[in-house]
Amino acid sequence: MSGSFSLAGELDLLLPITALVPLTAVLLVSQSNPYQTLVLRGILGSVSTLLYALLGAPDVAITEALVGTLLSTTLYAVALRSSMTLRLSFPPAEPPSEASQALLRDWLEPLSLRLRLLSPEQLDDPGQSGPCHGRLGPGPRLELANPRLVERLQALEGFRRWQQGGGELLLRELP
Repeated sequence: MSGSFSLAGELDLLLPITALVPLTAVLLVSQSNPYQTLVLRGILGSVSTLLYALLGAPDVAITEALVGTLLSTTLYAVALRSSMTLRLSFPPAEPPSEASQALLRDWLEPLSLRLRLLSPEQLDDPGQSGPCHGRLGPGPRLELANPRLVERLQALEGFRRWQQGGGELLLRELP
């Protein structure tokens, strides 16, 4: 092994790896699906770790691997899991039908939202995580408190299917 280190012989290996960093970063910020950004964030951290290791900075590579890849990706996954759920209550006498639930899930899918229905007992439970975002009324009626969410849902194809099935989407102040 020689005593001096030269990047001249390593360029054919370093250039493609270095080119992956800005390419992955551009893909990361251009994604609309939050789950795809989670995967791309992990890839970006891994490529950066490899690049730092090849450039002879093992301390920076280890820090990037632990903090930039593992910790930040894990925290992002936890935040994503807890924030991408639409919590809806329903009247105790009229739980939503399976067809109505399936229609709602298909409607919410393009926004990467998961549907969580809360029974009246779950609403009274103080240990219940997160607020209720709206409620399913009698018949196919969806009442939401967030005007921006109402606008986004109305722009989706699922809204037309919801209306064709006799459904309504209302903006209401929830208690």
